[in-house]
Amino acid sequence: MSSEHMQIGEVAARTELSLRTIRHYEDAGLVVPSARSQGGFRLYTESDVARLMVIRRMKPLGFSLDEMRALLEATDRLDAGEELPPEERAALLERIRGFEYATRQRVEDLRTQMSRAEEFAATLARRLTSTPTV
Repeated sequence: MSSEHMQIGEVAARTELSLRTIRHYEDAGLVVPSARSQGGFRLYTESDVARLMVIRRMKPLGFSLDEMRALLEATDRLDAGEELPPEERAALLERIRGFEYATRQRVEDLRTQMSRAEEFAATLARRLTSTPTV
């Protein structure tokens, strides 16, 4: 095995994703192992790990597998190293801008939820300290 390749267990440890989750993302077509060992084990590269990290960051923000795929396809196309027609490049960048906007909106929604949760926890704490014990 090449030192540039990692087995799925190492990738799972580095990404903090379970083996099952990584296999699920493979089945969904979001990530494909870069190689297989002679024994048939999945082998991944740093690029594969980076791709899984994008997926891992999108998941808690509520992005669907299809949305993840759309973003990854856009970034793959931009990163392919080939000259793109200006219209296609602009469309891909616009797609990424859409994801950036959606991400900012979802982060703001999470901040609102967190603020409400903290307010609720504080209300409960005040309740506990103001209620006489028996």
